[in-house]
Amino acid sequence: MTADTKDNKDAVEVKVTEEVELAAASSSAAAAAKHDKDEEVHVEVTEELDPELEKLLQTEPLQGLSDAEVNERLAQFGHNEIPEKKTNPFLKFLSYFIGSIAFLLEVATIMSAVVGKWPEFGILVFVLILNAIIGFVEEARAESALDALKNTLALKTRVWRNGQLIEVDSSTLVPGDVIALRLGDIVPADCRLLGIGVTGEETEGALQIDQSALTGESLPVSKKKGSIAFSSSIVKQGQMLAVVTKTGIHTYIGRAANLISITNERGHFQKVIGAIGNFLVIIVLIMVIILMFVLIFARGYGPLEAIVKVLVLTVAAIPVGLPTVLSVTMALGSNQLAKKQVIVKRLTAIEELASVSILCSDKTGTLTLNELTFDNPYLSNKGNTSTDFYGTGVPYTNEDLLLTAYFASEPGAQDAIELAVRTAAEERVEVLRTREGSGHQIPGYKVNGFIPFNPTSKYTEATVTDHATGKQFRCIKGAPQVIVRMVGGHDEASDAVLNFARRGLRALGVARTIDAEMTKFELVGMISLLDPPRPDSAATIKDCEAYGVRVKMITGDQLIIAKEVAYRLNMNRTILDAGTLADESLPVDVATDRCDKADGFAQVIPEHKYKVVELLQNRGYLVGMTGDGVNDAPALKKANVGIAVAGCTDAARSAADIVLLAHGLSTIVDGIKTSRAIFQRMRSYALYRIASTIHFMVFFFLTILIWEYSLSDSLILMITILNDAATLVISVDNARISKRPDKWRLGQLITLSFVLGIALTVISFAHFFVATYGLGYKITRALDCDHGISDTCDGFLNSFIYLNVSSCPHFVIFSTRLPTWLWKNIPHWIFTVVIIGTQVIAVIMSATGVFGIGFFGAGAIGWGPAILILLVSFVMTFFLDAIKVFVMRYWSFEMTAKLWPSPSRRRELARRKDRVIMLKRYKINIAKLRKVLAMANVIVAFKNAAKKKYISRGASAVEANVETIVATEAEPLVKN
Repeated sequence: MTADTKDNKDAVEVKVTEEVELAAASSSAAAAAKHDKDEEVHVEVTEELDPELEKLLQTEPLQGLSDAEVNERLAQFGHNEIPEKKTNPFLKFLSYFIGSIAFLLEVATIMSAVVGKWPEFGILVFVLILNAIIGFVEEARAESALDALKNTLALKTRVWRNGQLIEVDSSTLVPGDVIALRLGDIVPADCRLLGIGVTGEETEGALQIDQSALTGESLPVSKKKGSIAFSSSIVKQGQMLAVVTKTGIHTYIGRAANLISITNERGHFQKVIGAIGNFLVIIVLIMVIILMFVLIFARGYGPLEAIVKVLVLTVAAIPVGLPTVLSVTMALGSNQLAKKQVIVKRLTAIEELASVSILCSDKTGTLTLNELTFDNPYLSNKGNTSTDFYGTGVPYTNEDLLLTAYFASEPGAQDAIELAVRTAAEERVEVLRTREGSGHQIPGYKVNGFIPFNPTSKYTEATVTDHATGKQFRCIKGAPQVIVRMVGGHDEASDAVLNFARRGLRALGVARTIDAEMTKFELVGMISLLDPPRPDSAATIKDCEAYGVRVKMITGDQLIIAKEVAYRLNMNRTILDAGTLADESLPVDVATDRCDKADGFAQVIPEHKYKVVELLQNRGYLVGMTGDGVNDAPALKKANVGIAVAGCTDAARSAADIVLLAHGLSTIVDGIKTSRAIFQRMRSYALYRIASTIHFMVFFFLTILIWEYSLSDSLILMITILNDAATLVISVDNARISKRPDKWRLGQLITLSFVLGIALTVISFAHFFVATYGLGYKITRALDCDHGISDTCDGFLNSFIYLNVSSCPHFVIFSTRLPTWLWKNIPHWIFTVVIIGTQVIAVIMSATGVFGIGFFGAGAIGWGPAILILLVSFVMTFFLDAIKVFVMRYWSFEMTAKLWPSPSRRRELARRKDRVIMLKRYKINIAKLRKVLAMANVIVAFKNAAKKKYISRGASAVEANVETIVATEAEPLVKN
């Protein structure tokens, strides 16, 4: 190595070292700033009141409003209730006669009536009404979500009016009313606390209010004078007067109801069926116009005669059983899910759950237990002092800490923290776990006196006698800073409390006296409390990700708490303050990107949850939302699939599409797997049905146009209805469960259907020519066979074609049930028997003319031709399967965008290409960064072990994030 080279290398090393040290210093500063921020306490949701409204709130507390003022304000603001908005059931039922497929059915029905084909008319009317009834019964949810929200409101409340404290209906409250709030009360309207007791005395105390069902916060919130108590929250401790600020639809919960009422979008499934119907309508309209023009102007038919001709084509274009078969398939699937404690309220949610790619999960009560529990504490050493933390070197144990805290706990108190401490002690301390009875007696000890918690001292105290020694001592439990002060200071304990705070844990200090005079306190330790994750939550999130579903945590809790829970759930900790999404100056694309990349959101309100779901949907994702509280209801209804978890409120249950009966999210994985199996069955049927419909339309369009030949419309209806009825057994077929969210991929679906339909048309024409030119069957017009077999209609060609168009498309369903070769997954035996059995019956009908087939103008062709047609159809299934595999293998979104171009598809294609290029660039740059970090690690290893640890952790985090991005975004984009 030359001197110049060595000098250059040294210079590089020095430069890298300086940059690494600078980065470490910057990171330390950032971390310190973050810690300062993380130490924030509860962030109150506030909003500015209109100055005019503020004037109305200056009510004399112990006088209240007069009756005249109440009546005046009732006229101005309305009653304190959520207004109902009902849908007329009859109009709702009629809405199911609107849509592409319904339109085709209605046109065919009218045409049948015009030309006097009453049997066909009756069948079509029956199908129309049946589809409408199924849709009405399965989709009608009325406005139950709003009703449930109304039920969460308090019915009665105590209010000062005309100088008297009286009880009134909560619906009569108006802004400016002074109400009394006490332990156990449901807050009847949004109100501002006055810092005055119910009887008029000034108080410095606070109310403990449980608003978890509204905001998702896991702990009761302490609210003092000037704070806002929200309607439907519950007073857990304290009593105070408050002035009503907002009522009815203007309250916090009222805004949630308003979000529910304005959310009334078409479901994803309806959009898919609509798109399929629109495609068929366009094709049939083009064909009907061409036929009508040729028949009337080129061949001299009258309008009615021409309508009779095109009626066959119109009937052939209708996938009669499509809505019914898919609905029945989903209904049977809902029964399967019910056995797994997943209750489906809206059938189409099954199809949408299979396509969900992002699951937004509420934290409190869903991912966590919604109860404070004892976490890893800080334990001090026995004999410790404010200057000597080591003491005797023997630490206090968990049992010592919990028993001392139990002494200083108030028996029977339902405060969340007191309950958590008592529960932990009774489960973990031997003398408490093995005692007889359930009181507050402690074997071997006697509590001589107890001083409850008060806002001034901020601790509870007990004087205890130890029966074994006869000695007395005092125990205290309370705010950490107070306990540290009582023991004379303890920096190590203070650092532990700061660490707890940075991780979102609630801390309690515990100390006891060690001298005979009971004046000198020694620190026992610091209890840490947390609402912990459910035991199955981490595994459920991992399973969801294995099936291609990203889980985002959404909570009303503080950012630090959300990050700690995410850490314990093995989630990435890119948790954002949801308030950033409410910034109106933020471009929509930027907000959407933040929403897409974040692992969760903290400090959310109902509008934030709704916004998150909306932004993700605008990006093209199908979004699932889980929740249990009133605050979750708007987002549950907005999401493609709203999932209410066990123990949820009525409002959440009513707004949801799916209700889980088992606690936690573990059953969601069962729901995803089952829904994807159902989706595969539905998609295979839809592919078969559309291909068959295209086959019918194209084949009979050409035969009518060239030879004026077609089967009777009754015979086509019979084929469609009988084959679809048999296809209902697809609901029990074996299905392959996808490891990625299922999508209809309408471009692929319609392209493949069109290709298969044309291939089937070619096969049918081959049969047509064999029958006419090979077997010598006579081509007869459909009009000549309207009244069955006659001198002008022998029906042989009709039977020949009937058996072909019945069996060949029907066997295709063995192919469409899989995206790969049909033999890769064996169908269920019931499915196989029914499909083949249907065509065996068709063979018998065509060969012998039994079962009244002659009435439809089809004659007996004998066993030889009939069996041969069936065998050819079976063999052709493998030929069609090869076409399907070829199309599926070479299909891409880019191909769809070129074959079926639209502005939205072109924009999406451009976005995907840009995204792939960007992610590849990221991968290259990160690879370079890894090399730099590896060099930095080596250099820093010789200088500072702590810095080495920091950089290694940073490198690992970067690598993990890059691998996640590439795996979840780049690879699927390239494949699709």
